[in-house]
Amino acid sequence: MNNPIPSIEILRGADVSPERLRARIWENNPSVGQTAADIIADVRERGDAAVREYTLRFDGVDVGELAVDPQEIEAAFAHIAAESPELIETLELAAANIGAYHKRQLRQGYIITGERDGVITGQRIMPLERVGLYIPGGTAAYPSTVLMNAIPAKLAGVGEICLASPPQKDGKCDAAILAAARIAGVGRVFRMGGAQAIAALAFGTGSVPRVDKITGPGNIYVSTAKKQLYGVVDIEMIAGPSEVLIIADDSARARFVAADMLAQAEHDAMAAALLITTDPALADAVKVELSKQLETLPRREIAERSLAENCRIAVTTSLEEAVRLSDGVAPEHLKLCVRDPFALLGAVRHAGSVFLGAYAPEALGDYLAGPNHTLPTNGAARFASPLSVDDFVKKSSFTYYTKEALQRDAAHAARFARQEQFEAHARSVEIRFE
Repeated sequence: MNNPIPSIEILRGADVSPERLRARIWENNPSVGQTAADIIADVRERGDAAVREYTLRFDGVDVGELAVDPQEIEAAFAHIAAESPELIETLELAAANIGAYHKRQLRQGYIITGERDGVITGQRIMPLERVGLYIPGGTAAYPSTVLMNAIPAKLAGVGEICLASPPQKDGKCDAAILAAARIAGVGRVFRMGGAQAIAALAFGTGSVPRVDKITGPGNIYVSTAKKQLYGVVDIEMIAGPSEVLIIADDSARARFVAADMLAQAEHDAMAAALLITTDPALADAVKVELSKQLETLPRREIAERSLAENCRIAVTTSLEEAVRLSDGVAPEHLKLCVRDPFALLGAVRHAGSVFLGAYAPEALGDYLAGPNHTLPTNGAARFASPLSVDDFVKKSSFTYYTKEALQRDAAHAARFARQEQFEAHARSVEIRFE
């Protein structure tokens, strides 16, 4: 008989609060910010040479050329197609689902005429010229992240998509990442990772073009570099450790719930797996199941630490209370393991992505279902959204007035300007009628 993990708290009554649920043990290293800043400054000054040196220092690889030859991409795709055609089939199915989902996010600009005589206003929606995608690829490679970032960019009409991914020990990028890049229509690939890759994309180097926006997850140095370079380029979000919150009633199966929690916990020791349930017996059963399923998990050490440090189970008296607590956490992933998940969905306000019912595991969202897996973390779902086509476009407004229309509104515009003590603004309107 497996014993439950004793360190997992079961919170009840007054102990249950969003603050207790989202409390996380952080590995706070104040030197990270300075290290990232130093790397950024060095790459800005020395370009390719600095990127190569940091790649040798951190990845142990002398890459030579940072740019991946297109023939290498084709060779990687051909190799996987020959050795594992099933993987190509999976990548292409995922790409089709992601494309179908994100295509519905496309929007057109608009023009307003006829509502005020002589006035035309409107909005233009234009794709970004060049974006950079950061894709982890050292100890763990994520071809799914290539698809999730590149396909919305491609649909938006971005002129050029550049991808940066750390090289493996043989100096090459992961073959599955290259295959996914080919499927998604990525234009250029560079073998570089870490803060140095973010700096190279932000400023441009001899071989790496400057981009307008950088998207994609990474370690704490990558996230810190993105934060420091916001304003030099746009970024989609500051991603923290991953998290899932599960709301379950007495219809939920402990085996399924525990498996979903472990799917999150194996990401990272700082990942958080939270359960809120109205059934005290389920809370106890899930603890037992977690111990049982951990025994055969290849990433057991990581998952066990995540559960010990950042997993909590809360017992509430109602699903309404569970939703209120969940909204207070604003989780990246929310699973509704209840009898009628659609009835509960309308009550949820703050969550990055919601998974409904017993047969929608979060892994579907990570890989195949279609919605984007690049999601707001650390409570940012209160104000932020999943990565979308909107992240790869910009908007511009335009205004046209006839002389007669301006004359009609001139006094109002001048009055407003003088109220704010901008005399030149007022005169710039009035001078046209002197």
